[in-house]
Amino acid sequence: MENINQFVSFVQEQYRTDKFIPLHEPRFRGNEKEYLINTIDSTFVSSVGAYVDQFEGEMEQFTGATKAVAVVNGTASLQVALRLVGVSKGDEVITQALSFIATANAISYNNAVPVFLDVDLDTMGLSPEAVRNFLENYGELRENACYNKITGNKISACVPMHTFGFPVHLDELIGVCSAWKIPVVEDAAESLGSYYKGKHTGTIGQVGCFSFNGNKTITCGGGGALVTNDLAIGTKAKYLTTTAKRPHPYEFFHDEIGYNYRMPNLNAALACAQMEMLESFLADKRKLAGEYADFFRSVGVNFRTETTETKANYWLMCVELEDKSQRDRFLSETNEKGIMTRPIWALTYRLPMYQHCYRDEQVNAEFLEQRIVNIPSSVR
Repeated sequence: MENINQFVSFVQEQYRTDKFIPLHEPRFRGNEKEYLINTIDSTFVSSVGAYVDQFEGEMEQFTGATKAVAVVNGTASLQVALRLVGVSKGDEVITQALSFIATANAISYNNAVPVFLDVDLDTMGLSPEAVRNFLENYGELRENACYNKITGNKISACVPMHTFGFPVHLDELIGVCSAWKIPVVEDAAESLGSYYKGKHTGTIGQVGCFSFNGNKTITCGGGGALVTNDLAIGTKAKYLTTTAKRPHPYEFFHDEIGYNYRMPNLNAALACAQMEMLESFLADKRKLAGEYADFFRSVGVNFRTETTETKANYWLMCVELEDKSQRDRFLSETNEKGIMTRPIWALTYRLPMYQHCYRDEQVNAEFLEQRIVNIPSSVR
């Protein structure tokens, strides 16, 4: 992009300020303070309270999932989801290297090993073709499960991540994984409000995981949620995330190793107020995305938009620049001028703790790593 000042002026016009403009900041315009005060007055500020139940119900209603379980953050939901679908020590889990570090870390928390496969250029998410090629070369079905015939390890899950809220090609991916008896866990951390063929992300694989960190479309400070249409999995998720304690009027008895991952009622109160604003937030972000698309079209830059079979939430909006040199110049000049922009993540296999993991050629992931930049995406 030649005239970066033109972009700076455009962003300043959108946010009606010439001061620093962050990448994505929360908006508290509803009942947040009222619900927080209610929670404090009730004294139920920790892991038991009405707002936790209310928030889980609202997540079920919004996403269409049978069961939602509120937890402390998105990484915790992903860790538990992988355990629920059978990931255990020494297993391999297929995922993408073009992702936030939490995706691979959640796999490691289960003492499993990530297998990094390439993404599609149009979605920036895990490529069904890359998964198919890997399994045809390395997969072997044994006793109704998939194993890596080279390492001998069980391939126990596949974790696509809906990058910046853009859904992956789920039908094709789930079709490939189903043929190889591999459950799909959707890392939907960034995609609340995104849909694939009319279905909400996170509800199409066996389990879906969301984040409500401070930079997400809605936030409760921290917070996450696990959703599923499998009631047995959902019930077990609630049990495991509440320390695996057996119900009893007063006795304490835990019959397996669980997690103290319960979302506090204070966070849930904030989440409920934010859920009331979600539709208006999504509408504003979609409007902003349209205005960005028109602007970047006029200056000959590729603004990333949803595919025809999806509806994206436009959580973090992004542009694809010509090469790494143009990317670095754009990042440097915009940040110097008070417009916060950020590159896409470094590919996970470049990080020291994951350099030993298998990866394919990563042609698309490396192309995107050198070109994608996130631009201010806050609700106005």
